[in-house]
Amino acid sequence: MENFKHCLLIDDDIDDQDIFKWCVKEIGANITCSTVDSGVDALFMLSNQTSYLPDYMFIDMNMSKMNGIECLRKIKEITRLNNSKVFMYSTTAEPRSVKESQELGANDFIVKPAKVSELKITLSKIFGIGQEAIGYQ
Repeated sequence: MENFKHCLLIDDDIDDQDIFKWCVKEIGANITCSTVDSGVDALFMLSNQTSYLPDYMFIDMNMSKMNGIECLRKIKEITRLNNSKVFMYSTTAEPRSVKESQELGANDFIVKPAKVSELKITLSKIFGIGQEAIGYQ
């Protein structure tokens, strides 16, 4: 039986959501991905759907309504999510933001790559899928 994994992308850019979901689909049939458009929506969903437990969460740093750091701070207050891996996901990696996200408990800080192939490689490493399985040698 396959070990299914679920990830949640919190990002207010619809194009980035589509690219991310496409990459997840490409690298593994045993991975599903949900998206929400803001930290506010993510926290509402995570607070109200208590059976929902993503294995991985990716939080965009620069969102309207609530930035990524504030969203991370609030997510870390939800104890049932303690085993979920959380990655900050941004177009830039300002050292202060990287440090703050690590101090708040993010597993890593990922800069949004310019190429889809690079995102597939990054995600395959995070999800523990060998590169040979996604067509990269």
